[in-house]
Amino acid sequence: MDGSNITHHSEFIIVGVPGLQEHYTALFIFFLILFLATFIGNLLIVVLVALDHRLHMPMYFFLWNLAFLDILTTVSLIPKMLAVFLTIDRTISLTGCFAQMYFIISVGATEEFLVAVMAYDRYIAVVKPLHYNNIINTKVCLTITATVWVIGFLVPLVSVVLASHLPFCGSNYILHCFCDYPTVMSLACGDITVQVNFALLLAMIVIYVTFLFVLWSYCRILWSVIKMKTVESRKKAFSMCSSHMMAVFLYYVSTAVVYSGLRVESISPDGRIFIGGLNYFLVPLVNPIIYSLRNEKIKAAAQRHFRFKAQFLPNSKNSVTTTH
Repeated sequence: MDGSNITHHSEFIIVGVPGLQEHYTALFIFFLILFLATFIGNLLIVVLVALDHRLHMPMYFFLWNLAFLDILTTVSLIPKMLAVFLTIDRTISLTGCFAQMYFIISVGATEEFLVAVMAYDRYIAVVKPLHYNNIINTKVCLTITATVWVIGFLVPLVSVVLASHLPFCGSNYILHCFCDYPTVMSLACGDITVQVNFALLLAMIVIYVTFLFVLWSYCRILWSVIKMKTVESRKKAFSMCSSHMMAVFLYYVSTAVVYSGLRVESISPDGRIFIGGLNYFLVPLVNPIIYSLRNEKIKAAAQRHFRFKAQFLPNSKNSVTTTH
């Protein structure tokens, strides 16, 4: 084919969920509620940790970063989806699409590393409690967190840049709710084997390295708890890790479901879209629920600050009365 007759696209059209176009109004309402719940829940944790000096500890510093990453994930995904469901603006430029793709992958990679760091933090708290303040001090926290963010945003850079330089001359309809890497790559002209395999290799390295590290940390924690002599000390150790253990379990279970589900050929295209977005929508919503309901200090901080605010409401029973 003569290359001069090939039209290279400068923008994509995000279709959303092709089989549910007649239900886009209901999907808009559902994802709007999801957006508000996820955003407000994670913002609450960000604000509480920032305001309450009792939460200025390494564990809550890492939790603050996790909540902030969940906010970034939500903001980068759902607003554009809402526009698609309302058919206000379904187009996205080539640059905008790859920027969204890079941002989503980078935030996801950063969360993977942060989950591993939080597991290490719990390992030190349970296995080496007397040395915790020396090992996990402020300088170490800042260094580890900065490293996690830098590595997380560097890992996908090469693969996304390589993908952005591919020619897109076939269909420019993205059969997804956002610029998903595999979906966009399927629209490229020519051989994409090298780019896809390279991206898959990086993803597997990030997922398996962090997973093995988390697994090692919790095996050491479990062994340390088993060796504790009293039931009370065991309960205290498990309570220190319960929130993070639930979040880790949810995170890796949803990842496994996505990885397995996308390889089942009998699943419809619409089903693949929903499964592919599971990590991006479910985990940011559930994380603040887990850490709010299972963490006494977070609940106490919320009660303190909301009670303090309530005292200054005009109609509050606790408001200060004017002396005559």
